[in-house]
Amino acid sequence: QVQLVESGGGLVQPGGSLRLSCVASGSILRINVIGWYRQAPGKQCELVALITSGGITRYADSVKGRFTISRDNAKNTVYLQMNSLKPEDTAVYYCKAVETKNTYWGQGTQVTVSS
Repeated sequence: QVQLVESGGGLVQPGGSLRLSCVASGSILRINVIGWYRQAPGKQCELVALITSGGITRYADSVKGRFTISRDNAKNTVYLQMNSLKPEDTAVYYCKAVETKNTYWGQGTQVTVSS
């Protein structure tokens, strides 16, 4: 079992920054990929960024150049640095961990970009 806890969301003005954290606990050695997803009201959940156990990263086109995913293995934490935030980035952001046979989700953290 893997437990994921997200934090760092909040209200920010357009152009501002936030850093989200996803702390993993439990049987984390089998995790192959950790990703950040988001879901805005009335929209489907979408991938924002992911990082593999080997450090490979991928980003949605809508966030390339603005968001950065990184990991601190010593702290079992994956970060999502979000810069130049736009109102369309408003959503609940979820952390997802993928093993060979199992998938785990965190509870989500709300990000609101508004003036």
